[in-house]
Amino acid sequence: MSRVDRKVRRRLLGAASAFGVLFTAACGSGGNGTVADGDLPAEIKVVSVTDQTGTTAYVGNSQLKGIELAIQEINEQNYLGDSKIVLQKRDSASDTQTAVSQATETLTDKSVSALLGPVLSAHAVAIAPLVERAGLPTIFTQSGSEGVVIGDYTYRATAPMETYFVKALERLQQQGVKTVSVLYNAGNVTLAGLGEKTIPEGQEKYGYRILSSTSVQATTQDFGTTATKIAGEKPDAVIVLLVGAGNSTAMSQLRQAGYTGTVVGNPAAGAGNLAPAGAAGAGMYWATDFSFHQKDESSQQFVEAYRAEYNGENPLNYAAEGYDATWMLAHAAKNAGGASRDDLQRGLEQVVAEGFDGALGPVRFEGNDMRVNGVLVEWNGTEEVLIDDQESAK
Repeated sequence: MSRVDRKVRRRLLGAASAFGVLFTAACGSGGNGTVADGDLPAEIKVVSVTDQTGTTAYVGNSQLKGIELAIQEINEQNYLGDSKIVLQKRDSASDTQTAVSQATETLTDKSVSALLGPVLSAHAVAIAPLVERAGLPTIFTQSGSEGVVIGDYTYRATAPMETYFVKALERLQQQGVKTVSVLYNAGNVTLAGLGEKTIPEGQEKYGYRILSSTSVQATTQDFGTTATKIAGEKPDAVIVLLVGAGNSTAMSQLRQAGYTGTVVGNPAAGAGNLAPAGAAGAGMYWATDFSFHQKDESSQQFVEAYRAEYNGENPLNYAAEGYDATWMLAHAAKNAGGASRDDLQRGLEQVVAEGFDGALGPVRFEGNDMRVNGVLVEWNGTEEVLIDDQESAK
């Protein structure tokens, strides 16, 4: 997730440099088991560094479910012949130093062919220079800030939010919205970028005018004062860019303040985070890179397989992203006919050039950065429902 404060990014990059010294010292003793170019060994070792515990464990564990489902399919289908992908899981515990230490250990183990990177931008920004320098193919999910996709060995299997958020702005235009008030989390790089750049720049194109824009910090839990102010402005729509439970709180307080109109959110309002608001949350909609409701054939095949594996559970976008990231590695190994680090890098070049149909639907890339069509979903008071293209065009 993109939850790195811009004020500390320089410090994180400094930490990465410090760990770079460790990498340099350790690299010469990389160990045995190096995979030779053009070789598909019996076991292709892949390491996952993600948050299994800590504040973002719900993201990391969902991502892991997608990764493990993909590996199960790849191995059962004999997609890589007699070669099987073997996953080693590391718990970064929502801690940057832990994530960097685990990644450093991974890149010095020459038997490891690839890394499936963490979900927090703070972790990814610190790790990216290290894996790029080591030539270890690494696919991140979430991690939406700059400084993650930085060279030939770093990839991202989550489309930047601003590339599909515009679907929500298009719907505002279709609804005839002329004025908006904005509430956003300034401590989140991605959401701050939407609040400070994407939305202001969209005024002329989408025909709305911003009445007010209020920034809050990631630790803010009470939005009552802001909700009262916004309700008094009587905007046609409110744009709320918060994370987790903050979405439920803000929606409840907006309704309590007397605002009854349209509210645009972001994918962090999903995953059940609006459920505590109940009926007060009804009417918030947002653009997301994945919904288990979406109609793409490849998406529905993933949803069916996921439900079968996990006792009827519906997959979150984090699982879909982890699933597609893992299949990227499998496609790369098949393309290259080998599973060395250089083989996978060459194979990934072909993957990003051609794209593929995955859990997220039709996937394409700009450079090494994923792009998807995205869909619109709405909270109806009890569940998330898909807003299909026909309805959004009314």
